[in-house]
Amino acid sequence: MEDETLFGPPPTTSGGTLAGNTHASAPLAVRMRPRSLDDLAGQQHLLGAGAPLRRLIEGDQPMSLLLWGPPGTGKTTIASILSRQTDRVFVEVSAVSAGVKEVRAAIDAARQRLAANGRETVLFVDEVHRFTKAQQDALLPGVENRWVTLVAATTENPFFSVISPLLSRSLLLTLESLTEADIGSVIDRALVDEAGLASAYILEPKARDHLLRLAGGDARRALTYLEAAAAATTLTDEDGHAVIDLDSMERAADRAAVRYDRDGDQHYDVISAFIKSIRGSDADAAVHYLARMIEAGEDPRFIARRLVVLASEDIGLADPTALPTAVAAAQAVALIGLPEARLNLAQATIALAVAPKSNAVIKAIEAASTDVRRGRLGAVPPHLRDAHYAGAGTVGHGENYVYSHDAPFGIAAQQYLPDELVEARYYEPTDIGAEAGIKERWERIRRLLRG
Repeated sequence: MEDETLFGPPPTTSGGTLAGNTHASAPLAVRMRPRSLDDLAGQQHLLGAGAPLRRLIEGDQPMSLLLWGPPGTGKTTIASILSRQTDRVFVEVSAVSAGVKEVRAAIDAARQRLAANGRETVLFVDEVHRFTKAQQDALLPGVENRWVTLVAATTENPFFSVISPLLSRSLLLTLESLTEADIGSVIDRALVDEAGLASAYILEPKARDHLLRLAGGDARRALTYLEAAAAATTLTDEDGHAVIDLDSMERAADRAAVRYDRDGDQHYDVISAFIKSIRGSDADAAVHYLARMIEAGEDPRFIARRLVVLASEDIGLADPTALPTAVAAAQAVALIGLPEARLNLAQATIALAVAPKSNAVIKAIEAASTDVRRGRLGAVPPHLRDAHYAGAGTVGHGENYVYSHDAPFGIAAQQYLPDELVEARYYEPTDIGAEAGIKERWERIRRLLRG
């Protein structure tokens, strides 16, 4: 296979971190880059029999790909496997430093290569979301004419960051964060593989656990820290193997080990303390527990989901902006990921901690659900039933229904609950925050509706 990049030092036409570059001086993450789909960690939803990626590579189909996923999940690796297993030339362009001129040059070279000897080209564009519209437009001729098989990688939502013509001409594959088991297999392989550390090092269990936390689902980060720790360790065992202990790993990663067991009691204790601190309006404590979870490698999506739940469970309508704030933080996590998204999580955490609190929303839905589970249902009042079909009027459906917008104040005084529940009271607003005003309005509405 021929490898090229447009940016970086030699050894090839322009060199760089390439698939197949397994020279001993190459970074460990490069030396351990999988050379086939079977070696790829995680992403089983893309690799199973009949899955799009496997069909594409094993069937040698000229289809462009758009790979969307967090850092270190295998986007560059997939591009190199595609070129290797289909015997195409691999050309890498970085959206950080390339312009329209460089993109066109890469496509022109691919077109000439195809015309001269029939050799096809995989053009890998990393961080394609950083390209301007004009730069992305420059990719279209190569894709449309199949002069290149484009593989574009992005960590941001492509529906916002990639132009529609390019999106519609590519197969979008979503990569998922690697699990601890996935990262563990990558680490274990690197320790023994001849291209890796060749069984020269022993990784102590505590150091391994800390490395898994630091990796945060990023295989490249895990291998980078492992390589740094291997270079920094001075310990040896009785058999002469170098030993990577927790201290070595901490020094290599330049951060303290966080005493936080993601699979044990600490995982539940810290998230519990986080939620209870927000509920208790202690922003300092809440940010502390947030930092502990982030530094321990907790999945930021898990934290964001808990914030979204808390916004309705513990704040509700006492501050109607709480839920949009939490949802916005969750969207930010999905769009940009860590480390930047820790700012969004921190902002949401502080906003929710200092917000007025009310549990009226959860009490309302739980009370209503309790009645439903107990069989307190009742028939829907006839005037509220669907009347959009022939014959509805003959059975009284929709009859005497008052359209709310035709009534004074937009509130029609008619029965909405079933007969069996006509006196039920589920939502009981508090006098806290914005809910105090909602309480006053709801009591007036309730009097209008029920007398």
